[in-house]
Amino acid sequence: MGDAPLPVPAPLVDGGGGEGASADPNPSRLSPEPVSVELSMGGDYYHACCGGPDPEPKPEGPQVPYVGNKEPLSTLAAEFQSASPILQEKIKLLGEQYDALRRTRGDGNCFYRCFMFSYLEHILETQDRAEVERIQKNIDQCNKTLQGLGYIEFTYEDFFAIFIEQLQNVLQGHGSSIGPDELLESAREQTVSDYVVMFFRFVTSGEIQRRAEFFEPFISGLTNSTVAQFCKASVEPMGEESDHVHIIALSDALGVPIRVMYLDRSSCDPANLSVNHHDFIPAAKSSEGDDAMTSTPANEKPYITLLYRPGHYDILYPK
Repeated sequence: MGDAPLPVPAPLVDGGGGEGASADPNPSRLSPEPVSVELSMGGDYYHACCGGPDPEPKPEGPQVPYVGNKEPLSTLAAEFQSASPILQEKIKLLGEQYDALRRTRGDGNCFYRCFMFSYLEHILETQDRAEVERIQKNIDQCNKTLQGLGYIEFTYEDFFAIFIEQLQNVLQGHGSSIGPDELLESAREQTVSDYVVMFFRFVTSGEIQRRAEFFEPFISGLTNSTVAQFCKASVEPMGEESDHVHIIALSDALGVPIRVMYLDRSSCDPANLSVNHHDFIPAAKSSEGDDAMTSTPANEKPYITLLYRPGHYDILYPK
């Protein structure tokens, strides 16, 4: 239904490397029309790309907005009132650290929509212009990476442009500045929301391919495909679910730490019950090709927190 993370194998704990190519992004077209995308690598049309019809209804389908309203965590407890006592107790433990959540549509893109909204909301609240400058440098490098891998810029430049536009709009003090209500409205508008999801998918794909040797052990254990085939089939198309390899790649590429809290049946000893979590901390950039990229310090606590329930991600808000 949504995005299902898999256990992180040992090769994905540490490391980094690889080199990017060069070309600057051209965020010039900021009012796109819905399109289908033909990628330069292979020439395949990717299904269900931006602006297409919604997929067939699923349990959390069209009734749920792409990004929902902020809700008290008590609504999660009510949802699980008939679930196992273990899950109910874990929700109580979550309530000690978090007081609200924001749901996203379970359409296979929920991880990316969670990341999109949570990051932009963070910038809107903090007005951290240094962070905006930092991530834009990484975005420039992500564009160079894709060009170095053989992608034609016009196949993805609008996706980059829309995210940069959204990033600039949450900074206050100019005519196109937006507030919390406008940010939520934008995240629910299909073209904008889907274009930003595609931006993240291309960034994720580029990072995986740029560091193919690093990611290959995971991918070969997951599928029989090559790294490039995996990215074409399981990363870039809309609606394809995300797991740990996608989260690691996106976090590393943009230098943004992410915390995922797991509401599942693990740690089921009633005497020692806990809610497992994993912090995805961006890998240190060490190769020459990474000189232009900047990472969030490894000791910085993630400010994006996601709640994972089997098959789906939502956003959590700390107390």
